[in-house]
Amino acid sequence: MTGIDAHIELNLGEFRLDAELHAPGEGITALFGPSGSGKTTLLRCLAGLTRAPRGKVRVNGETWQDDRVFLPPHRRAVGYVFQESSLFSHLSVERNIRYGYNRVPPAGRRIRVDQAVEWLGIGPLMSRMPSNLSGGERQRVAIARALLTSPALLLLDEPMSSLDEASRQEIMPYLARLHGELSIPALLVSHSIREVLRLADHVVTIDCGRVTESGPVAAMAQRLGPGSAGGEIISIIEARVVRHDDAYHLSLLDSAFGPLWAPLVNLATGDPVRLQVEAHDVSLGLRREDDSSLLNQVCVRVGSVTPLGPGQTLVRLGALDSGDDCVLACIVTAKSADALALAPGLKVYARIKGVRLLQ
Repeated sequence: MTGIDAHIELNLGEFRLDAELHAPGEGITALFGPSGSGKTTLLRCLAGLTRAPRGKVRVNGETWQDDRVFLPPHRRAVGYVFQESSLFSHLSVERNIRYGYNRVPPAGRRIRVDQAVEWLGIGPLMSRMPSNLSGGERQRVAIARALLTSPALLLLDEPMSSLDEASRQEIMPYLARLHGELSIPALLVSHSIREVLRLADHVVTIDCGRVTESGPVAAMAQRLGPGSAGGEIISIIEARVVRHDDAYHLSLLDSAFGPLWAPLVNLATGDPVRLQVEAHDVSLGLRREDDSSLLNQVCVRVGSVTPLGPGQTLVRLGALDSGDDCVLACIVTAKSADALALAPGLKVYARIKGVRLLQ
């Protein structure tokens, strides 16, 4: 059985952790919740750094803890990246990342040095010392070092919390790149909605020591709560670059909803992108308007129609040939919902005013 399967019970003073976690066997799963909700404690229990008297931990079929077994930290194939990079100050970047790599038997090495160097963009840094690196550079080196221990599980404990905004912007694209590169599961602890929407493939929400919800990021985006994203209900759409129109400074993207135009992106054809669409930037109609200034009009089906507040209705829309996890949210007036006779299964055109690349 692949994936992470865990149930941790632990009392720390007045705080109680009773978290049941199920996550995919690859990609990035975000543990999302407010400070003090138990995210880091759960991570430490998975790594064996904090021993929970009651619990079970299985990672891709291997038992790390149950009623009879408790593997100590050094026997758990975990790569752990802390809030601070904790690099060896007396070793160069290259010697730092090779420290764990050289201790892994050749037959057990899952990731090559050149792969980690390329993924994290640290080639120009290899001869430098940690004291001569920026905060973002140090964290990129720390992630490369963790990956090169060939872990079965990568744990990222708020790796950007100690960075300033410039450093966060510097490291974000490298973390995002891990989506398509990692063949192992990674758990990212965060209380930043922006980080979660940009980086995660799967989201697990935690509050007061308990897991409250989980699911793919596209399905969870609208459940992270109005207010989490500045009061707006948003949708996340995965897409790939088809071509660029330099004359109009636009890029054509392919998505489950169909082709979408976006502001010109500095990416190659075929590269994946993640888009954010705000619910108020989507309107509905029964027909396509060819004389409209809106470039993005896609045929979708109505999934659900829910009263949102006085005079407002939330409409969730699905791609015609995709499952319910591919959802586009729209807010219309109750009068418009009645005039269009919106109901589950109805085919309508979603007219999208704004498409923004998540960065």
